[in-house]
Order: sequence, then structure tokens, then C-alpha cells
Amino acid sequence: MNTGSKKRRYITGFDGIRTLAVIGVILYHLVPYDIQGGFLGVPIFFVLSGYLITDILNEEIQKKGKANLFSFYKKRMKRLYPGLVTMIVATSAYITLFQRSLLNGIRSVIFGNLLYVYNWVQVKQGQSYFDRFEVQSPFTHLWSLSIEGQFYFFWPIVLTVLWVLLRKKQPIFDTIFLIAFFSALTMALLYKDGQDSSRIYFGTDTRMFSILLGTSLAIVWPSKELKTTLQKKSRMILDGVGIVSLGLIVWMFFSMSGESDLTYHGGMFFFSLISMFLIATVAHPGADMNKLLTNPVFTWLGKRSYGIYLYQYPVMIFYESHVQNIAAHPWLHVVIEISLIVIISHLSYRYIELPLQHFDYSRTKEVVQEFFKKKSRYGWQRLWVVGALLLILLTMTGAVFQPNAQSNQSGKQLEDVIKRNQKEVAEDNKKLQGKEKQNTGSASSSSQKNASSSSESAQSSSEPDQLTQQQQQKAAAMKITAIGDSVLADGSVKLRSIFQQMYIDAKVGRQPRDAIGILNGLAQKRQLDNTVLLSLGTNGPFNDEELHQIMGAIGNRRVYWINTHVPTRRWQKQVNDSLSAATKTYPNLRVIDWYDYSNNHNNWFYDDDVHPNEYGLNYYGNFIAKEILEDK
Repeated sequence: MNTGSKKRRYITGFDGIRTLAVIGVILYHLVPYDIQGGFLGVPIFFVLSGYLITDILNEEIQKKGKANLFSFYKKRMKRLYPGLVTMIVATSAYITLFQRSLLNGIRSVIFGNLLYVYNWVQVKQGQSYFDRFEVQSPFTHLWSLSIEGQFYFFWPIVLTVLWVLLRKKQPIFDTIFLIAFFSALTMALLYKDGQDSSRIYFGTDTRMFSILLGTSLAIVWPSKELKTTLQKKSRMILDGVGIVSLGLIVWMFFSMSGESDLTYHGGMFFFSLISMFLIATVAHPGADMNKLLTNPVFTWLGKRSYGIYLYQYPVMIFYESHVQNIAAHPWLHVVIEISLIVIISHLSYRYIELPLQHFDYSRTKEVVQEFFKKKSRYGWQRLWVVGALLLILLTMTGAVFQPNAQSNQSGKQLEDVIKRNQKEVAEDNKKLQGKEKQNTGSASSSSQKNASSSSESAQSSSEPDQLTQQQQQKAAAMKITAIGDSVLADGSVKLRSIFQQMYIDAKVGRQPRDAIGILNGLAQKRQLDNTVLLSLGTNGPFNDEELHQIMGAIGNRRVYWINTHVPTRRWQKQVNDSLSAATKTYPNLRVIDWYDYSNNHNNWFYDDDVHPNEYGLNYYGNFIAKEILEDK
């Protein structure tokens, strides 16, 4: 056995695994409906961290009987804190200057991340990791670093105790694996279909199994005790396991959804096991998997994977807030954003992470004194320090003057309108279901009082096409079931004022696939009208199977599907093209081309350029009504 080496073997293939993981995560954030399982890159990081840290600690504990906690914590802090603090300070300074609406809760962001408890802050605040449309924080992704930070703090102590109590590898492995299993079981038991899964996604208790699987591997598969040479058959078996594991990981990147029941009922645990097998084969010096995942590109990206992970969200959030028509050239913007992320992470790695990781902090006083000398040897480098101090000052300013309420007035107005509409529509739905044929249209005109005041000054001399008296009478008596997302919720009262017998079910953040269960439920209760209006696609696209299930639930009823106007999201063209193509497959489907009708009319929308404002709702309601009423 190769146990005599004093210096730890650097396993270059682990950089390849890091590259695979960070590519998955970034592509998931950029194109979540093409790489729907890219979020699984995080469990790969977890398993790898568990293995590497335990491998290091295990060797020290076996030699000295305990881990040097001070040395371990100091190394971790020097490795992780420089990049994390720089990212938080730079991002906070930017939003203080340019995007103050993102300052809400900035104090909890700063302290939550510095203390590595930000994942629980997100749980308490009810943040959703899977909301693709609402404005997201540039710090959302940092939850995983908090879980790792908690692991780094507690694990040296726990591992030492396990060795003292159990003494042998097998019972230690069994204990750790059993705890990992119960963590995965907790995830499965807490998951409820139809509810937001962010509590389970962010929770340390429900995610620790990935890290623990890595730690259990290190107990029975320590890197220094693995044979450097293997018989041909053994090597082929290891390589086969590695290749199959790698193939399964890539396949699951494309196939496993973060909002699927299977993901939380063992899917993520299975993926972590597969990642553990891949890491085991790469760690073995007698196998070929390490060579397979070693190349200059993977090595370069793997070494910068921490910075790439750190800076991905700020770059995406800030870039996309300034580029309004991403949907026009989605893949071009993907390339630009990835390039920016890589450049910034390289600068961070080269000038911040590496220098501070190897800096001798015992020389801090000496360096500070030299810095302030008139003829300092640091010269122009002092400008960097001045810049850093300015960024820190801006961050402190943002934290001190953190807004207590939402500063985006347009967004607040939209939120109020939707809440008021949903309340009014819910009351009207009860009347419809109770067979009460009351005319509820008279109340609708007062429901739009708080729409964007900016829209009033933006009105043009043109007005939307008005409905004829005959059309109004026909619409008032027409029974329609409408299912949709926040755009329908925004326009629900306007539509109800025209179609007074319309049953509306609209929810913020609704995905197209969510409509399947709703439609099936209404059909089973015989409450699905012969005319169905759909407003879905704002929050993401749908695949052929989901479309088939939606149309199957509706049956032979007439379907009107309003296409999307979401120029700030990459899936706009995908959704609209899919709907156009679907009309050839489903003869009872008619697409209402709201995109074409509303395009280039920015004054019809709130600041998000997606939801019609008070002025735009006149066009929205009348256009949809005419499309339905004039359809032959």
C-alpha cells in the first residue's frame, strides 16, 4: 500500500469533477428548461467536499489522535473568506449605487453569509429557489456555502468523537451512512406535492446526506491507502463504474427536474450515490478515470470553480436587469454572461483568492505600516486598497440605510393589484359555482385604481377597439374557464367585466405543467366549461408531453391560449413557437397572439415589461375578447 508518502497526492481529476458541477449549475441558472437537472451540480460539490475534508482529517486523527481545530479552521477561512467577502462587498456596493431595490434585507444577507447561516435566513424569509420570474437576489445561491460552512465547523469535532467511541472504520462508516439515509428520508417525508420545495432545498437537515456520503467514502476509501497499480480486471471494473457514473450524472443533468416528486423521494440521494462512485474511481491511482477528467481546460476551470460559483448570480442578475430584450437573442446573451462570469472569477482567483490564501496574517501590522510610508514599496498597489475601502464604505452605507419596504413602486402597485384581483375573483368564482347568476362586472372598474401612475402620462391618442353591443351581450352570457399565471391574475378583473360568467383560476408563478392537475380536477367535477382560456408560459416553457397532458385534460373543448410577452426571459420565443406549432396537432386550439399585438407598446406595461398596467389592460381585455368572440 502507498502509505509512506509525506505529501498528499493532488488528484487532478477532481478539478474535472468541479468543472462538471459548476457547468451544470451555471447552465441551470441560465437555461433552466434545457438543463433542468443542472442544480444537481451542488450535490456533486457537497459529496466532493465531504470526501476531501474527511480524508484530510481522518489522516490527522489516526496519526495524532485528534484534529488540530485551530489550524483546520484557519486554513478553511483563508481559503473561503477572501472570495466570499469580496463578492458580498462588491455586489452590495453595486446595488447601493445602481439597484437600490435589491437592498431589502441586505443586513441579513451580509451577516447570514459571514456566519454561514444564510440558508436558514432564506428558509425564514420564505425565499424560493425555483421562482424563475420574480426578481431574485444576487445572493440566492450562497445557501450552499452556508451548509458547507456549517459542515466545516462541526465535522472535525464529530469525526474525532466517532473515532474515540467506535475506533474502527466499519462502524464509523455504518453510522455516517445511516445518518445520511435518515437525512434523505427527512427530505422525502417533508416534501409535499404542490408546495414550494425551498424549505427542503435550503435546509441543512435535508441536504446533509450528500456531504455525509462523501465523508463515509473517505472512511473506507482513503486516498493514501489506495493501491497505485491494479490488475487489469479490477481496473476495468473501476473504469466501468466511473464511466457509467459519469454518464448517469450527465443524463440526470438533462432529465431530473428540481420540482419533481422523484427528486425529493430518493432521486437526489441516488444522484449523490452516483457522484460518490465517480469520486471513488477518480480518487483511485490505479484507475484511468483520473486521466479521463484531467486536461488543461478542466484544470483551469476547476481551480476557479469557487469564484465562478460565487460570481454567477450577481453577473446574471445585473446583466439581465440592463438588457431588456434577452428573448431576441437568448444564446448570444448566454455566451456573454458566461464570458463575464469566467473573466471576473479569474480576476478574483488571481488577485484576491490566491494572494490572501497564502498571505501570512502575522505580518499584517508590518504590511499596514509599510503601506502608509511616504516611499512605500507597494506604490500603485495602494490604489487597490483605497478602492476596496470605498467598496466597503458603500456596502456599509447600503446596510445602514437598508429600505424597510419595497422601493420598486411599479412592482408594489402590481403586487397590490394582483392581490386585490385575486380576492375579488375568488368571491365571484364562489358565486358562479353556487349557480348565482349575478352580474359582477360593475365592481370591476374600481379595482384598477392603483395601477402605475406613469402609464397615465404615457397614453397615446389611440384607444383599443371597443366591443359592439352585440359582442358585449354575447360575452356576458358566455361561459369560459380561464387558467393562468400572474398575467391572467393581473387582467382577471378586466376580463371578468367582459365575460361575466368566466371562472378564473390564476396564480403567481404558475408553470404550464401546474395546469394539468387543475384541469383534470375541474373536468372530473364537471366544472370545466366548453370554452377554455389559458394564459401560461410567463414563468417557463413546456415540453410536448406536458402540452399533450394539458390538451388531453381539456378534451374536445375549444381552447384559446394567450401567448407570451416576456422579452426579459429567454423562453419567450420557445413558448410562442411551441404554441404556433401545436395548432397543427390540436385542431381545437387557437392561439391569441398577444405578443404580436402588444409588441413595441412599452407604455402598456409595468416596469417589468410583462404585466399590463391600467392603460394596457384596456387593450389586453378587449383584444382577447374580440379574438374569442370573432373566432369562427
